[in-house]
Amino acid sequence: MFVSQLQPGMSAPEFTLSDADDKKVSLSDYAGWNVVLYFYPKAATPGCTTEACDFRDSLNSLQAANYDVIGISPDGPEAIQAFSDAEGLTFPLLSDPDFAVAKAYGSYGDRKFGDKVFTGTLRSTFVIGPDGTIKHAEYDVDAKGHVARLRETLGV
Repeated sequence: MFVSQLQPGMSAPEFTLSDADDKKVSLSDYAGWNVVLYFYPKAATPGCTTEACDFRDSLNSLQAANYDVIGISPDGPEAIQAFSDAEGLTFPLLSDPDFAVAKAYGSYGDRKFGDKVFTGTLRSTFVIGPDGTIKHAEYDVDAKGHVARLRETLGV
């Protein structure tokens, strides 16, 4: 299945998903703010833990520069709550169990893990401006060092 990728200048697709407490969170809740929206394949796996902890450790500097962070995965609320608690994450993680939002952002498809191919959420990151447009889109993200590279891109 081919899902088209978003480019800077395009409107960010609106969404409403549940967080770990089953509270509904929408992109429109962040209107007027800069948002770093990142997709990760599975909570509590090595790459996803590295990336989430890097965002956690960079959250103060990102927020000081007016960026909020949101993570999205296909994991259910219980799994994201356990992941958030285990790693001390202080930003929202949202559940996208049917991949609808991942597909809307072009973050869904085949990925290789070892010699196996899985279809699902692809690691990717988007910076969405206060006006709801994509300011930066990055696909096929390498979790290690990603947040540092993103901060450099953002000048944070």
